Amino acid sequence: MLIDKKFDNWVESISQNYKKAQIKAAVHVNSELIKFYYKLGEEISKTSFKASYGSKFYKTLSNELVKRNPNVKGLSQINIRYAERFYTLYKKIFPQVVEQLILTPWGHHRIIIDKCKTMEKCLFYLRLIIEGNLSRNDLESRILANLYERNQNTIDNFSQALPLVDKNIASQIMKDPYEFDFLAVRDDYDERELKDELTKHIESFLLELGNGFAYVGKEVRLLLGYTEMYCDLLFYNIKAHCYVVIEIKTGQFKPEHMGQLIGYTTTIDATLKGEDDNKTVGILICRNKDNTLAKHVINGVNSPIGISEYQLANLIPEKCKSSLPTIEELEQKKAK
Repeated sequence: MLIDKKFDNWVESISQNYKKAQIKAAVHVNSELIKFYYKLGEEISKTSFKASYGSKFYKTLSNELVKRNPNVKGLSQINIRYAERFYTLYKKIFPQVVEQLILTPWGHHRIIIDKCKTMEKCLFYLRLIIEGNLSRNDLESRILANLYERNQNTIDNFSQALPLVDKNIASQIMKDPYEFDFLAVRDDYDERELKDELTKHIESFLLELGNGFAYVGKEVRLLLGYTEMYCDLLFYNIKAHCYVVIEIKTGQFKPEHMGQLIGYTTTIDATLKGEDDNKTVGILICRNKDNTLAKHVINGVNSPIGISEYQLANLIPEKCKSSLPTIEELEQKKAK
């Protein structure tokens, strides 16, 4: 195709910008390239050459840029199209989010552009990438697990009860529902069996809870005055600087569950919480709940509390469960 002079000059200016970005990239690789792609998207969005070259515009632009920058992989038609979508997506808030954008690798941006349709969802995953140092596979798995959507349905009072904790961090403490797909329990499991299975698969449980959680123990003994109690599961959230106590209920949420959980959080605050720690968070995870009732009950609570559901994917019929070898039997067989 015959290239006109104006288009040729325009492509040359883009090529020069790319070379400048490459030079700076020796020190700040990702940030400079992200800025380049944003600028490229802006130029494409505003140019009149799209109308002139029609359906061959992206291919022609890519070919001309590659011709001027041989052995460069970042100037394909696909990347050019992503650059345009990248600019369109963030142009209204670019100054406010530029730091987040330049800290996120371009490959991650492409996934977000493909999978996230709202700005709120994009920013949610950008925060996760930066805070959790997520790989592309990690990011895709969280998107497929509908992590953003599960984060939006939570019932908690963190914004009122945790004023010193960053709202973004507080919001990431909770999910609804929690997905316990890594467990396999019998049909008529009880609370003890569920808790035992969660602690047996503690690494998977910690991944489901999210970034920043450290496991403290199961049925941790708490003593206040002459009264002792045992909380189901105790964690510490490094980012929120607070203990997180989790109470598991295998049935429907009931208002009386709150009294027990508040007793744990206040006792931990009185006995374990350090001077630099924030208030202890309590999370009640139940099989199901009435959202209207849960919101009403939590409204008058001063302690930071969240109420959520859990889901199981692998329920084993009782007759099958009894035929499965126990852990002891498997260990004995392995020893032989």
